[in-house]
Amino acid sequence: METMNTQERPDDGGLEDRKLRLFERIARWTDESDDPKISIPGMRIYKRREPSGLTRYTHQPSLCFIVQGSKRIILGTDEYSYGRDSYLATSIDLPIVAQIVDASPERPYMGFALKLDQKDIAQMLVEGNLPEPSPSESSRAMTVGSLTAPLVDALIRLIDLLDEPEAIPFLAPAIHREVLYRVLTGEAGIHLRRIGMRGSQNSRILRAVDWLKSNFTQRLSVEELATYSQMSLSAFHHHFREITAMSPLQYQKWLRLQDARRLMLTADYDVTRAAFGVGYESSSQFCREYSRLFGVSPAKDVRKLRLSSDVPRATASLAG
Repeated sequence: METMNTQERPDDGGLEDRKLRLFERIARWTDESDDPKISIPGMRIYKRREPSGLTRYTHQPSLCFIVQGSKRIILGTDEYSYGRDSYLATSIDLPIVAQIVDASPERPYMGFALKLDQKDIAQMLVEGNLPEPSPSESSRAMTVGSLTAPLVDALIRLIDLLDEPEAIPFLAPAIHREVLYRVLTGEAGIHLRRIGMRGSQNSRILRAVDWLKSNFTQRLSVEELATYSQMSLSAFHHHFREITAMSPLQYQKWLRLQDARRLMLTADYDVTRAAFGVGYESSSQFCREYSRLFGVSPAKDVRKLRLSSDVPRATASLAG
């Protein structure tokens, strides 16, 4: 099992002061709402006032930052912990289990997330010779990186654009590109570069993941999916598991069960309709696999979530 964590580091060139200024901006924008609506595309800001239980969702390609509190992510047998000194980088949609660890009404968990686009990564790799990032033995499409002063400076300037909404369409893309540059050339960079390299194993697995996301209700032939990804069957199985921490069939099952949960919670589907709606041919098999994943039957799970008003988090794909 791989475990990644970050510890407190001594100040480096005013980094602590920069992190404080970043915290102040997020605290300001979450003062009146825990999930404020903001005008920067692909960005979310959030605040949580108490620790969470274990929450399952599909984590989108993104950069996630915490300015107060801490969180842990479980991906297969690997665990990633991060807080105000670090960030989480994810390059492919990954089925995870997440938990907010450190939060209270007095010191709430606060942070923000930026969506990543594989096309933006590929474009930067094509355009020039980026400085080489640190090597990594892990092939996972998720990693934890350390904050640096230049990265935090760019993040501060991006958030400051919220006070100047008319400038966002003109300036936000350039700052977002700078943020991506800082990550690509930092210790988390190799994990993102692999997905942007045309013809790489990671980019081929991304192609398979994109197909599964659009076709998870269909009957799956792993052999045909391997051919579609331009890989041998054995190589496809190996690299898919290396990157996502599960097999293609397990990944499809996760997508089906997550979507069934969404349909029951937000579209008022009953159990049988949800099961058939996501591709199951047997509602009893659906219930067994749903209970195995979520720890409770579909009906009890939906009832519990509705009573707890936790529907948004349970159906989220880029959760805070």
